[in-house]
Amino acid sequence: MTMEIGGVPVGPDHQPFVIAEMSGNHNGDLERAKDIVRAVAESGAQALKLQTYTADTMTLDVDLPAFRLPAEHELWSDARLYDLYAEAHTPWEWHEPLFELASSLGLVAFSSAFDRTAIDFLEKLNVPAYKVASNEIGDLPLVRGMAETGKPIIISTGSATLTDIDAAVRAARSTGNEQIIVLSCTASYPAPPEQSNLRAIPVLRDALGVQVGLSDHTMGIGAAIAAVALGATVIEKHVTLKRVDGGVDSAFSLEPGELASLVENTRIAQLALGQPIIGPKQAEQNVLRFRRSLYVTQDVRAGDLITPENVRSIRPAGGLPPDLYPQVEGRPFRVNAQAGTPLTWDLL
Repeated sequence: MTMEIGGVPVGPDHQPFVIAEMSGNHNGDLERAKDIVRAVAESGAQALKLQTYTADTMTLDVDLPAFRLPAEHELWSDARLYDLYAEAHTPWEWHEPLFELASSLGLVAFSSAFDRTAIDFLEKLNVPAYKVASNEIGDLPLVRGMAETGKPIIISTGSATLTDIDAAVRAARSTGNEQIIVLSCTASYPAPPEQSNLRAIPVLRDALGVQVGLSDHTMGIGAAIAAVALGATVIEKHVTLKRVDGGVDSAFSLEPGELASLVENTRIAQLALGQPIIGPKQAEQNVLRFRRSLYVTQDVRAGDLITPENVRSIRPAGGLPPDLYPQVEGRPFRVNAQAGTPLTWDLL
């Protein structure tokens, strides 16, 4: 089930593939965007992701109720969609220098394409993978367009039903592309942890026959670590340099130190999964030596009877199991034995 994205193996037997999403946290400053790329590389994350759109490829420059966010929205109250996308988009002329910088730092760099022109543009930059954003999951021609490149396609599922997700996966597979990863996602910014429903991760994996990960918009890293324990092979998180700097997504983005902690702790979570085996582990071999057993606790001579004063359960191992004491109590020793001798049948 392992696949490669930009030469990095991705699968249940490998370190979780951590994708750092820049989104609009560059705040319209190319140098800040480059600083974010450098911070992502230093964190140990494997991938950097951009979003490839313009306000005009996303929506219309109109001011109608349907084209505004609700007044009660926590981050973008009453914002016009066009204005929000104009502020948050990453200029297309930035993509090549950002991808080149990321590659020079050992990062896998790719993007979410939001329309056909974005796919054509990203193909010229030879991106190694594509991401389907949550709200584009129903645009099956767009999904097929990304899958037709033959590159891995990562599908985010925020607000989607299982029917929606299945349709998108079938659309991708219809092109002959089997390199599909589905990301569980709650499309709320930030997302309440209690609405993450991470137990759906193994359900999606088994129902669809694909790798499953998490596109996480909760605060902190707890949900992402839990997702790995449930089988997630990919973790996506928004990143920024400092939340106090502001920006469209800064409120629910990780700072560089937090991203590094995410990388470290998801790796530990993946290693800790191990195998479904119950029993002593290799690391416990020395501990086994110090389990309790029956020992002679006072010097005794042949013919002395076993009593609680001269035989009892102590550490280490080596003697008879403690549960056998009722069977040996009152029996005579056959030979002399000094304190510290493990009680064995040949002493009786």
